[in-house]
Amino acid sequence: MTDTDLKRLPPLADGGAALITGGASGIGLAAARRFAALGMPVAIADLPGETLDAALAELKTAGARVIAVPVDVSIPGDLERLRDAALEAFGHVSVLMLNAGMGLNPGSCWQNLEAWRRLVDVNLWGVINGAQAFLPAMVAAGRPGYVIATGSKQGITTPPGNAAYNVSKAGVKSFTEALQHELRNTDGCRISAHLLVPGYTFTGMTARTPEKPPAAWSADQVVGFMLESLAQGDFYILCPDNDVSRDVDEKRMAWAMGDIIENRPALSRWHPDWKARFEAFMNGG
Repeated sequence: MTDTDLKRLPPLADGGAALITGGASGIGLAAARRFAALGMPVAIADLPGETLDAALAELKTAGARVIAVPVDVSIPGDLERLRDAALEAFGHVSVLMLNAGMGLNPGSCWQNLEAWRRLVDVNLWGVINGAQAFLPAMVAAGRPGYVIATGSKQGITTPPGNAAYNVSKAGVKSFTEALQHELRNTDGCRISAHLLVPGYTFTGMTARTPEKPPAAWSADQVVGFMLESLAQGDFYILCPDNDVSRDVDEKRMAWAMGDIIENRPALSRWHPDWKARFEAFMNGG
């Protein structure tokens, strides 16, 4: 799909702004660049500091109509202040991308309570706070719009290693599904919700080397895939990467759901007694 085609999508053609939390880097900044290139005004929100300042300067240099608002998405009042700033600058918001997140790993399920709270406050409550702040006015306006929440495959298959992150992203999935159901059953509402599920993406949160690993997608690839999926009306925007295909993702997710249906041990994919059966399943056996 060309940029000309994308510009005809009602939420992108309505004159409103694209507002992106976590917009100073990674997928958020890539989205800000792309929405600006499509002619939309852009509001980026992130923690205050040099990264946000640099993103604002870059977008302005590229000719974008842009504002940058320092925000901690775990604080409802910050999201309300962000809403007011965006409406004052641009009139209305057509694309609300609730993307802010962190990859903090608190470790054990029964330790490090404050780290657990911080991660869930940002990754899950940041999405809920954003929806609470923006959606009443967006729905009441009767204009077309998108709400895009950034989830994770870890919120679907919940692998061992970072239970707090999995919990936060599983919550984002559940919330966004419920949000879409409510929006489509609200009379006169022209807004749809969508769950962005990136694959392995080279961003500041995931980077372990200065250069992108061959297996990873770039943030620009994720945003391109997201826009194509939005044009198709997809709710679940399940991104592959250069290592994991959609077919592999689907099998892993089907196995995870099978734990409940077949009453297997929790997380049987990583259980030694089920290792051979999982591998056979993945290989078509």
